[in-house]
Amino acid sequence: MQKYNELLRIILEKRGIKTAEEADIFLNPDYERDLHDPFLMRDMEKACVKLFEVVENGEKTMIYADYDCDGIPGAVILEDLFKKIGYKNYEVYIPNRNGEGYGLNMSALEDFTKRGVKLLITIDLGITAIEEVAQAQVDGIDVIITDHHLPITEKIRNAENFSAFALGDINPGDPRLPKFSLPKAYAILNPKTDGYPEKMLCGAGVIFKFVQGFVKKYGEYYKIKEGWEKWGLDMAGLATLSDVVPLIGENRAIAYFGMKVLRKSPRPGLQKLLSKMNIEQKFITEDDIGFMVTPRLNAASRMDDPMKAYELLSTEDEAEAGAIAGHLSKINDDRKTMVAGIMREVNKNIEKRELREVIVVGNPKWKVGVLGLVAGKLSGEHQKPVFVWGKDENDLIKGSCRSDGSVSLVELMTEASEFFSDFGGHEMAGGFTVQSDKIHFLEETLSLSYRKVKREMTRDEIAYDIKLGLDGVNMKNWKELEKMAPFGLENEKPTVFFEGVNIEKIKKFGKNGSGEHLELTLSDASGQKVKAVSFFSSVDSFGAILEEGRKINLLANFDLSRFGRKEELRLRVVDII
Repeated sequence: MQKYNELLRIILEKRGIKTAEEADIFLNPDYERDLHDPFLMRDMEKACVKLFEVVENGEKTMIYADYDCDGIPGAVILEDLFKKIGYKNYEVYIPNRNGEGYGLNMSALEDFTKRGVKLLITIDLGITAIEEVAQAQVDGIDVIITDHHLPITEKIRNAENFSAFALGDINPGDPRLPKFSLPKAYAILNPKTDGYPEKMLCGAGVIFKFVQGFVKKYGEYYKIKEGWEKWGLDMAGLATLSDVVPLIGENRAIAYFGMKVLRKSPRPGLQKLLSKMNIEQKFITEDDIGFMVTPRLNAASRMDDPMKAYELLSTEDEAEAGAIAGHLSKINDDRKTMVAGIMREVNKNIEKRELREVIVVGNPKWKVGVLGLVAGKLSGEHQKPVFVWGKDENDLIKGSCRSDGSVSLVELMTEASEFFSDFGGHEMAGGFTVQSDKIHFLEETLSLSYRKVKREMTRDEIAYDIKLGLDGVNMKNWKELEKMAPFGLENEKPTVFFEGVNIEKIKKFGKNGSGEHLELTLSDASGQKVKAVSFFSSVDSFGAILEEGRKINLLANFDLSRFGRKEELRLRVVDII
């Protein structure tokens, strides 16, 4: 490890990377070494052969993708393959979030049958669609499921080791878990249902493996150059970062090379969207993806039609790309306004009542598509599990929930399962449908259930990777830390502790003078001055008192701003204590 800078070495060792060999592997992803053989997925051979037969026979295929920033990029990856091999008898279908909801649905399948579909390929969904897949087979449609979700049954939900299984720590074949039922699909590509080494691929990651497998098997036949599929890593990387899967192992390689391809991707829609947000494509970062790109793509399904996001990423027409990019930016602004309005209403409601272990709020007028954002904000503010509900287009009470980490939401909802007509998700986020006569008792029931399944949480007073003075905020150190990028789940940005720094100046800033963000100018004994920013924050957002002239202890990440094409190294506040 001696060949590495001391700062980098300390942080790597804290993350469990102890030897030079381990550091070399982590810091220098290798496409051939780090991406597993796609044929390690149990049904990969069957899936590739079936697709080849359908293509060669000119039969009709339907790509059925989820409506979020995992399923939609996945559909683009598969369409890229179809364009490359000259296959045109296909369509893309993305269900409406507010009307149809998540997953396969019978009415869509009925329509596909009438239109002569012979092969249905799902992306980021389908692993629990036992009845729908059975109906498709009866109607003469073969189904290839590509998914990364759990094949959840009631037995698995109630299994003692459910949490470990949900996180991929237990192989689905482990004897500690009961056997689960799978749809009788022609083929299933899902790392959580077989022995594939990387359990935590996102949905677009799975479809990328399918394309990789198909090219490996039939690339020579279709005269595809070796390595062509790497151009799809922009979409696989985008989805991997958007879906917040652990950025270690194969996922780290997909995200790492995905960012490289994103920086030179020729897709007009992506270029127009980045231009709209004043992001230079060659400098795009994972923060730009998480805070800027993903919300705009997801706004399509939350506020309008998810096909708009798909059309943006797949179009080859510059004018169409510009129009859609403008539309998505507008409806994303509308989404922000709507969420802000709901938050004001929620905060008035919460002020009037005593908070229980679980917060449940709702209004039939609230748009279901934005409720996950509201739940996330509330959970962050109150450090509690939060359930937020509204009514969908079919007059059903539906909602989203977010956890503060003190409980698995799937375990919590299982404990109160008699209150839900449907629910799903994972430890930290989920969705649910509630019978109308039970909604007003949901908070009490969930709070009682919470006491049975909550975890004991231990929070360190100050958790950080390294302690520095402000003179340590320099480009040399930033370049060292950037070797660990891209950052995300299980590879978080290094947190630096600055003790006893002085607040020289406090400033508010924001779009059109909104003042919704906070900027602090800091100094210390070294004589160095550094700016620290906190978005959507005020002087009252932290436990410490913020006043000019006061000393604070700061937890922060390094942040290189290129706003206005001017580079400025600053800090992004994690917490002030």
